[in-house]
Amino acid sequence: MKNLLTDIKGVRVGHADDKALASGVTAVVFDTPSVAAIDVRGGGPGTREDALLDPVSMVEKIDAIALSGGSAFGLEAGGGVQAWLAERGRGFQIREALIPIVPGAICFDLLNGGDKKWGRFAPYRDLGYAAAAAADTKFALGSVGAGLGATSANLKGGLGSASAMTESGVLVGAVAVVNALGSTTVGDGPWFWASPFEIGDEYGGRGLPLSFTPEMLAMRLKGGGAATAVENTTLAVVVTDAVLTKPQAKRLAVIAQTGFARAIYPVHAPLDGDVVFAAATGEKTIDPVVGLTELGMLAANVVARAIARGVFAATALPFPGAPPAWKDRFG
Repeated sequence: MKNLLTDIKGVRVGHADDKALASGVTAVVFDTPSVAAIDVRGGGPGTREDALLDPVSMVEKIDAIALSGGSAFGLEAGGGVQAWLAERGRGFQIREALIPIVPGAICFDLLNGGDKKWGRFAPYRDLGYAAAAAADTKFALGSVGAGLGATSANLKGGLGSASAMTESGVLVGAVAVVNALGSTTVGDGPWFWASPFEIGDEYGGRGLPLSFTPEMLAMRLKGGGAATAVENTTLAVVVTDAVLTKPQAKRLAVIAQTGFARAIYPVHAPLDGDVVFAAATGEKTIDPVVGLTELGMLAANVVARAIARGVFAATALPFPGAPPAWKDRFG
């Protein structure tokens, strides 16, 4: 296993970004349509096709998911991914019409120092197309794709991924874009909140302090707490090779949100737009109660690890006042 979302067979991930823009897009592409759902916990989300993912909505399967910077401008990234799929004959069929189904979500990175003077049309549709075209089973982590312009309360954010397997052999993986209002580390030290779930030294192996002091538990917010309602968001896509119904995928997304609470402090605030997509490729059957519970438990751990890995792998943006990367501060 590569410890990536793409350990799930039939899933590919691609990035496209612009260093001068300091923003980008990440596309999660499914080789065959997959059952999917969404769970939104943040107070300022920006999403595309989220109503379609409701368990009571008719369309059950999707072709891809678009994750983007750019705030509301970034919602156009889904159109670029959709165009790439349409060229390849992918989509939900209604008579002779094919409509690729591409939900998406965005994070706010418009004030990170990059040049956002793009003229009449934002570049995110073209970036979405390029991200889909670049989708592969291997992909970079850190300051890439939708994570290029991401930041957190005290450190550079980024894009991370992780995977795991249940005792019965069911796989679950996650990719996360960490642009959080809060902090992924304890106090001013190197310890990730997600340290108890770390496998090996995947994000530095620093563990946790012996105890938490009041200073460590003090609230740290991006912008000193002056951030507006749309400046922050952590996005995650969780995928399993289990056979799930749409309501079961919704439950998986709900349980997986626990990983946010294990990795970010504070989280799910009025100033966040936190979103989890959950998808199932449908290869392995599981027990609908115990099996789904175990899968959700592991998915939450994987999400926490993906968040920490995204910050651990990030590199700082080359602009005045940009937050440092974890490795700049702690080696």
